[in-house]
Amino acid sequence: MASKVLLRACRLTLTARRSVLMKTPRRAMASEGIPTDEEQAAGLERRVLQAMKKGQDPYSIFKPKEYTGSRDDPHIVPSINNKRLVGCLCEEDNTAVVWFWLHEGDAQRCPSCGSHYKLVHHELPH
Repeated sequence: MASKVLLRACRLTLTARRSVLMKTPRRAMASEGIPTDEEQAAGLERRVLQAMKKGQDPYSIFKPKEYTGSRDDPHIVPSINNKRLVGCLCEEDNTAVVWFWLHEGDAQRCPSCGSHYKLVHHELPH
């Protein structure tokens, strides 16, 4: 008789443990699943993701547009001031950089190669 009571107690304990162990994975999988990057992003990363959804590039993450450097299509140089120091590699394999000040207004030429640059006012996103 004692063995029957012992077996019943063991069976109840095992079934109780199984139900506890089985409920945990089911409960975790019953939620919406793994959150996406947008759902768990915070702070600056969230701002960047929201701006990228709108097609904006507030922190200059994307590759800049290529310009020909002519008078009609000058290289665009963003700046928060009215002047900026610009370095020009006049030739592709050149190791020397030609530095010059670029001022806001009309496009200016590089003193060495003649490539045109234009300063554009740029607001900081934060």
